[in-house]
Amino acid sequence: MPPSLLSIANGIDRINAAVGGAAAWCCIFIVLAEFAVVVMRYAFGVGWIGLQESVLYAHAALFMLAAAWTLQVGGHVRVDVFYAQAKPRARALIDLCGAVAFLIPFAVVLALVSVPYAARSWALMESSREASGLPIVYLLKSLIPLFAVLLGLQGLAQAIRAAGVLFGPPTLPSPQAGEGRVGAR
Repeated sequence: MPPSLLSIANGIDRINAAVGGAAAWCCIFIVLAEFAVVVMRYAFGVGWIGLQESVLYAHAALFMLAAAWTLQVGGHVRVDVFYAQAKPRARALIDLCGAVAFLIPFAVVLALVSVPYAARSWALMESSREASGLPIVYLLKSLIPLFAVLLGLQGLAQAIRAAGVLFGPPTLPSPQAGEGRVGAR
């Protein structure tokens, strides 16, 4: 595999790891904000729609921004009937076919459909329908095309790595325990 393609895949991985790691902080906010909503409602009889909506926004941000990172680290659910027992070349073929036939086209279509949707929201500076809700619905809707771009890029990185395994130089099998070490018999 050309080093430039591998550096592109590594760059995509770094971007998605940084975005996903930052989005993971939403978990702490979600727990603390939801705790505050419950305490305010049941201990003091007070509700705050803006805080409730912020939990929804943080939840959406967590899942949409961390999805590509989750794909990168192998955290998505997959059918492991064949994949778990497959050799590296067979896994690479499954990854390449999955990325090229399903993941990247899905990301492209989602991006094409969601960009006008988010753009309309930005044009209107759309805000919550609730009187005391958050005035930033357009930011929430902007997560959809961003999700599509990040996921599509991670699919590209996955395809590059899989192609490297399939079409790159054959790798030597790793030495068995005790082999290849000086003095081991």
